[in-house]
Amino acid sequence: MLNYNEIKERKYIIMNGEPFEVIESNVSRQQQRKPVNKTKLKSLVSGNVIEHTFQSSDTADEADISKKNLVYIYSRGDEHWFHSEGDKSDRFPLHSDVIGNAKDYILEGATVEFSVFTDDNDEEHLVGINLPIKVELEVIEAPPAIKGNTATGGDKLVTVQTGLKVTTPLFINVGDTISINTDTGTYSERVNKA
Repeated sequence: MLNYNEIKERKYIIMNGEPFEVIESNVSRQQQRKPVNKTKLKSLVSGNVIEHTFQSSDTADEADISKKNLVYIYSRGDEHWFHSEGDKSDRFPLHSDVIGNAKDYILEGATVEFSVFTDDNDEEHLVGINLPIKVELEVIEAPPAIKGNTATGGDKLVTVQTGLKVTTPLFINVGDTISINTDTGTYSERVNKA
């Protein structure tokens, strides 16, 4: 059980039977009033961000969140197939609601870390995928840079091996490995030149 002032960033709490991650917290006191904690909470189920104010008498249950590694097999439509690490026979699909845009950053055969919420009935629910800040992917499609148009700088749209389209500088070519920020989906740097 967490008191109102213990509900801080990177804590996981349960509200209305649903797990939330605290992404912002500000404990303040206004003149004669009692102190309050103004928070922004991100739902681990829907991904929606809500604002909630906890009064000094409020408490919240801490959510039981653990980590689990799964291996990505392939995707078909809105179904993305995984198996447990070390057990290829334990295959199951996850819907795009759970995966979100993470499918743009993971390759077949890659091990991916998931957040797992354990409810009051000891049932496990996969509630989110934990991607690294940056991933390295190979460029499979890139228009050629035309001589003379690099003097003022410029951008072009390339496709990486997962099918994601990324805006990069003109010097990026097919076969180059680039680093992409998974939070913003933007080009970071060229890692290897083809």
